[in-house]
Amino acid sequence: MSDAPPARALPTSSLDRFFGLSAHGSTLSREVRAGITTFLTMSYILFVNPQVLSAAIQVPNAFVQLLMTTAIAAAFGSFVMGLVAKYPYAQAPGMGLNAFFAYTVVQGMGVPWQTALGAVFLSGVLFVLLSVLGARQAIVQAIPNALKFAITGGIGAFLAFLGLKNAGIVVANPATLVGLGSLTAAPVWLALLGLMITAVLMTRRVTGAILWGILATTLIAIVTGAAVYPGGPNGALRPFPGFEGSFLGIFGAPVWPASLVGQLDIAGALGLGLLSVVFTFFFVDFFDATGTLTGLSQRAGFLDKNGNMPRARRLFAMDGLAAMFGAWMGTSTTTAYVESAAGIGEGGRTGLTAVTVGVLFLLAMFLWPLAAAIPGAATAPALILVGALMMEGIRHVDWDDISEGLPAFLTIIAMPLTFSIANGVSLGVISYCAIKLFSGQARRVSPILYVVAALLLARYIWLMGE
Repeated sequence: MSDAPPARALPTSSLDRFFGLSAHGSTLSREVRAGITTFLTMSYILFVNPQVLSAAIQVPNAFVQLLMTTAIAAAFGSFVMGLVAKYPYAQAPGMGLNAFFAYTVVQGMGVPWQTALGAVFLSGVLFVLLSVLGARQAIVQAIPNALKFAITGGIGAFLAFLGLKNAGIVVANPATLVGLGSLTAAPVWLALLGLMITAVLMTRRVTGAILWGILATTLIAIVTGAAVYPGGPNGALRPFPGFEGSFLGIFGAPVWPASLVGQLDIAGALGLGLLSVVFTFFFVDFFDATGTLTGLSQRAGFLDKNGNMPRARRLFAMDGLAAMFGAWMGTSTTTAYVESAAGIGEGGRTGLTAVTVGVLFLLAMFLWPLAAAIPGAATAPALILVGALMMEGIRHVDWDDISEGLPAFLTIIAMPLTFSIANGVSLGVISYCAIKLFSGQARRVSPILYVVAALLLARYIWLMGE
């Protein structure tokens, strides 16, 4: 028998222990790379959100202040998701909800923007309460596996549609709703070239293929002088309003959004006439975020054999907390981003991915033109490819059973066609319950799902009456 001392396990770093890198089969470099990839695919929100909200929020130097508050809200949401919930999901002010905030609530209904922010805050409070009580995870658990796979596939279709739209490959057509864009347009050919480059890199199993594809496409855009930036080939390097004093058009001192922080009017939002606004913010983000988080978790392999996700209460509570903080900072609802799927596709499996995204949003407050240097045509291929990968799970749907297949199909097809994850989830749940109920299979459906379906149906009936 050997007298040699027993081998001791190699010590793990505190970072590894906290995030569970080894437990998830991941590494520091992979998580950081995944975070960079996610950030690149969603960094557009730094410029789109201020453009949308500035139509409703009238404050001095509005664009700059809104850009800063967007970055801070996104950083906070990503930090709590990564450090507390420990999931690789990034958060930021959501598209769609910001348009509803600006154009419908403030401009259309004449509600002061401070009061609209109060409504967003209250919807976040409801999120947290339902999460702590276990209601949100109970609803997720009640969703059948067929719909969970369909939600993932639908999000994939939605992502791919976003990518095709951002690249100009798919455009609006008054005769057919959508059509093929001009193949000679710079964003189109650049995105198609980037798609081929990234696909080849992925086929050859190159580490960081999605990230390298984004960077390669960006480099091609810069070298060729492709007209894919605002204001011309070099438009991305030109200062936005309020940043004219930036150093070399690259570095700019952050501005504290003093005119926005803490300006929300919660008391005004509690008025009887605005309860419908609070409910709308709550409803849309509830099912949008719930569908997004469920789909991302399925794609990342976090769901167990029963379709449940670990730490669900913390996960959903952090989503609500981010909405509350964002409202206090002066922006519309902060929510989980479907673009997180790009980071998951790059191998991100722990909260370190989300933390990386948060750090990059804070850095973007100093280096905002560098974020603008990544054109939409460069990130579009990543969205298309990740969307394709997310369709993999639909093979588990029993398409021979129409009571399973039709609701799954409606879930998938409704998301891109109505430009809403919430609508896809809603149509899937309602149709699933209705078909099971009237075909003598009522007992195969959770009572909770029937309640959810009834509430969803009531909302659509209410909307029809408006």
